[in-house]
Amino acid sequence: MPDAPREESRPMQPAGESPDHRPTAPAKGAARPVAPWVRTRLRASPGAAAGFALLVFVTALLAAALPRVTDAYETRGLRHGIRTAAPGQSQLEVTYPLPQGATVAPATLREEQEELRGLLPAPLRTDPGQTVNGIRTMEPVQGLDPWLPQPDHEPARFTLSSPSDLAAHAVLRQGRMARGTPERPEAVVTTATARALGIKPGSVVHVPGISAAPVALTVTGVVEPRDPRRPYWVVDPLLSAPVLAMTDHPTEPKRYWRASLVVAPESGSALTSTTGTPEVFWRFPAVADHLTARDAAPFAAAVDSARSGPASAEIREVTGPTGLVTTGLDEISAAYAATKDAIGPVVAVAVFGIGSVAAVVVAMTGGLFLSRRDGELTLLRARGASLPGIGFRLLGETVAVAVPAALLGLVAAVALVRGPETPGASALTGSVPLLPSVLGAALVALVAALVLPVRAVLRHRALRLHGAREDLVDAKPSRRRTVAELTLLVLAAGAIGSLRLRGTADAGDHLVSAAPVFVGVIAALALVRIQPLPLRWLARPAARMRGVVGPLAIARAARSSATGVLPLLALVLALTTAAFGGSVLAGVADARDRAAVLATGADARIEGRTEGVPLPAGLTEAVRGVKGVEEALPVQVEYGVALPSPVATDQPMSAPLVSVDPAAYARLAGRTANGAFPEGLLASTGKGGPEAVGDTDRVLPAIASPEVAARLGDQPMGLIAASGSFRVKVVAVRSSTPAVRGEDFLVVNAADITNRRPTAVLVSGAPAGAALRTAVEAKSKEFAVTLSTETRHSYVDSPLQSGAEGLYSAAIGAGAAYAVVAVLLSLTQSGPERATLLSRLRTMGLTRRQGRRLLGLEALPPAVFAALGGALAGWATVPLLAPGVDLHRLALAAAAGGVGPGGVPLRADPWSLVLPALAVVLLTGATAGVQAWWTGRRSSVKELRAGDAR
Repeated sequence: MPDAPREESRPMQPAGESPDHRPTAPAKGAARPVAPWVRTRLRASPGAAAGFALLVFVTALLAAALPRVTDAYETRGLRHGIRTAAPGQSQLEVTYPLPQGATVAPATLREEQEELRGLLPAPLRTDPGQTVNGIRTMEPVQGLDPWLPQPDHEPARFTLSSPSDLAAHAVLRQGRMARGTPERPEAVVTTATARALGIKPGSVVHVPGISAAPVALTVTGVVEPRDPRRPYWVVDPLLSAPVLAMTDHPTEPKRYWRASLVVAPESGSALTSTTGTPEVFWRFPAVADHLTARDAAPFAAAVDSARSGPASAEIREVTGPTGLVTTGLDEISAAYAATKDAIGPVVAVAVFGIGSVAAVVVAMTGGLFLSRRDGELTLLRARGASLPGIGFRLLGETVAVAVPAALLGLVAAVALVRGPETPGASALTGSVPLLPSVLGAALVALVAALVLPVRAVLRHRALRLHGAREDLVDAKPSRRRTVAELTLLVLAAGAIGSLRLRGTADAGDHLVSAAPVFVGVIAALALVRIQPLPLRWLARPAARMRGVVGPLAIARAARSSATGVLPLLALVLALTTAAFGGSVLAGVADARDRAAVLATGADARIEGRTEGVPLPAGLTEAVRGVKGVEEALPVQVEYGVALPSPVATDQPMSAPLVSVDPAAYARLAGRTANGAFPEGLLASTGKGGPEAVGDTDRVLPAIASPEVAARLGDQPMGLIAASGSFRVKVVAVRSSTPAVRGEDFLVVNAADITNRRPTAVLVSGAPAGAALRTAVEAKSKEFAVTLSTETRHSYVDSPLQSGAEGLYSAAIGAGAAYAVVAVLLSLTQSGPERATLLSRLRTMGLTRRQGRRLLGLEALPPAVFAALGGALAGWATVPLLAPGVDLHRLALAAAAGGVGPGGVPLRADPWSLVLPALAVVLLTGATAGVQAWWTGRRSSVKELRAGDAR
């Protein structure tokens, strides 16, 4: 804040001047011209006021932007979950069975559709353009016509469906649209179905009826979907394209065609004459554009109501008692809530950390202004000024600066963080509520306005001597401070114990989220007590050193002022927050790397789009020639191999059989830390290849997963597979292996099998994806290339994840910025005293160079202690809180396989501990050096004025 204005000296009366010419005193009762206190103070030091306003503005901006950023990424996460879900999951489907021979008019279905839409509770909304109604068969019906294709002599099977509004979703390519009647039903097929089954306009397809006579459906046209990716077609994929299916015969499965006939709505009642078990259906695809984070709980409640609550009862009044509502929206809401609940407490740790650092820095600013005006306030108290008078005047100064700055920060936050576009949202504030931001900015303004007057009132509640010494030697810790430290220690222990026992399930427990802050506070308070002791011990041997700079710097650092608590606290909190946040981000990155390696098995994986397809000739050599490929390992994976058991009553079990080159495969497993083993475990038996077909008694050493090992036991067991017939003996057990993604496997030496047909290539190195795919497609287009880097990127599938990570990174950056401000404020506060000391020592013969070294060395011990304390506090915080923190959803919301049995633990990241601590020491040293250089250039006249009490 501004310094006190200097009093103007009264000019002496010139000799011979008559007293009558002196200025007359103002008449009694006349108003004395008094300059306004606030305006005078702000004008006296505009630079300090501008700096304080900037700090308040930035802090208010962060406080107001935090709830808006959180709400924005939570809103995007909710919408993303609904939009990216499978169409069958993100819709409500209402159905009821139709009795045989019943008729339902299309107009009736349309009327009931709008009635059902009106019964859906808010905020659940649906897309009218993609809503579909009609009649369909729940069971497929056989095509009785001999002209239909019959692979393996199995007749084609059809699903009959009469979806509404076909003309709006399909383009007619041949013939005409179907109309017909229930007695003479008509249908159309898609171009893919017509091409695969040889159907054309005019064809008649016969299906079994409930009577002896089959039901004949006349195909009148061929259509093509306008957008096959829309829910109209995707919910039932057979509508757009047929598939080759397999019968479920255990020994001789046969292929047959599965397809769909799109029946005209006017002919829909004809489906009740077939054996396909018809039902009426309405499909209501949900829309998410209007949803916000605050709608998550009401949306879940609305879905539950529609499924089995009050809304469901109203729906059954329309459909009848047999009506059924099915949806996957409840699972989407549950997954969103689980991810949010898992991420929220982890993010809250960063929020509490940066908030605490900001509060301490604002308090340091008040301390700086108070130290500059301490003499003025002491003099005012000595002349009879009351504490309320001083406090309210100081409050007026800070309010005049803090409130406008906080208001500007609020406006900037609202302008910068708008949130996703939402229909009906305010054009001024966007879709994010304004109240949390207003409260955040108001809290910043309140703290900034009160910190100076409160500290001034507490400091000057008793009359003090001007210029009294207040260093650490005299300012002994009081009983109140001891009680406060013990209270914080108990709170920190309680928070950490609660987190370890209960985890982060309760997002509303702010004590748990503030546990790292309490650890940092205790560490800072302990360092303040401990810091002078080693320096005083070091001062004794330093006194015998040659020269005066070293001993004097150590002695002054040991007698540091008690006001050093806040700078130390700010730095320790910032370092603790950075260590914890860096460990979280490092843990997330490591988990994704690990999951990607487990998913691909190597840096890249090449395998057929269909299981068991052998590699074409020359593919492995072509891959080895791609730039960046260090090694290409062909492996043979045979899925579904039946496993024998020494216990006859065991249930059937199968697992993939993997045939590998032991030396190369052992290197890959060791490099990826994915089931590493010594290559000698899979030593060759010397019997393999086609010539060993008849030797079924040879025993192959094998590496198995735990369940497979338990199944086979410790004795050799016979296997019958496409790779050959032989016996295997488990020689090692591993929980995972690079070649397969599943939990069960059996790995043998490829040299010992009789039928070698590699099916996949595991690539090590850093090849370009485009070049690798080009090399593979040149050999065959039936093989897919999967890169571990692409797999890793796919794990960040939700704005909840990316938003939380971005918020964490921003919190760490803001903490670093506040740490820089804390260092600058600390050195600025001690600047006048250090300048005075340097000036006095220079009169005693100290050179400029020695003075600069003195100021630089004096500032380093507190910075070193803060760096050590912050690093130790961060290192202690991570293992203390790790049992209660699970980063799985933050790291791997979309990972199907996860990272193995170890989960995603939180571990201390060495770089996050060391780098910020070193940065604090280097920053303090550089700042002190610049300050010493600048101080050495200035004249010493001001600091050496006669009568100055400093």
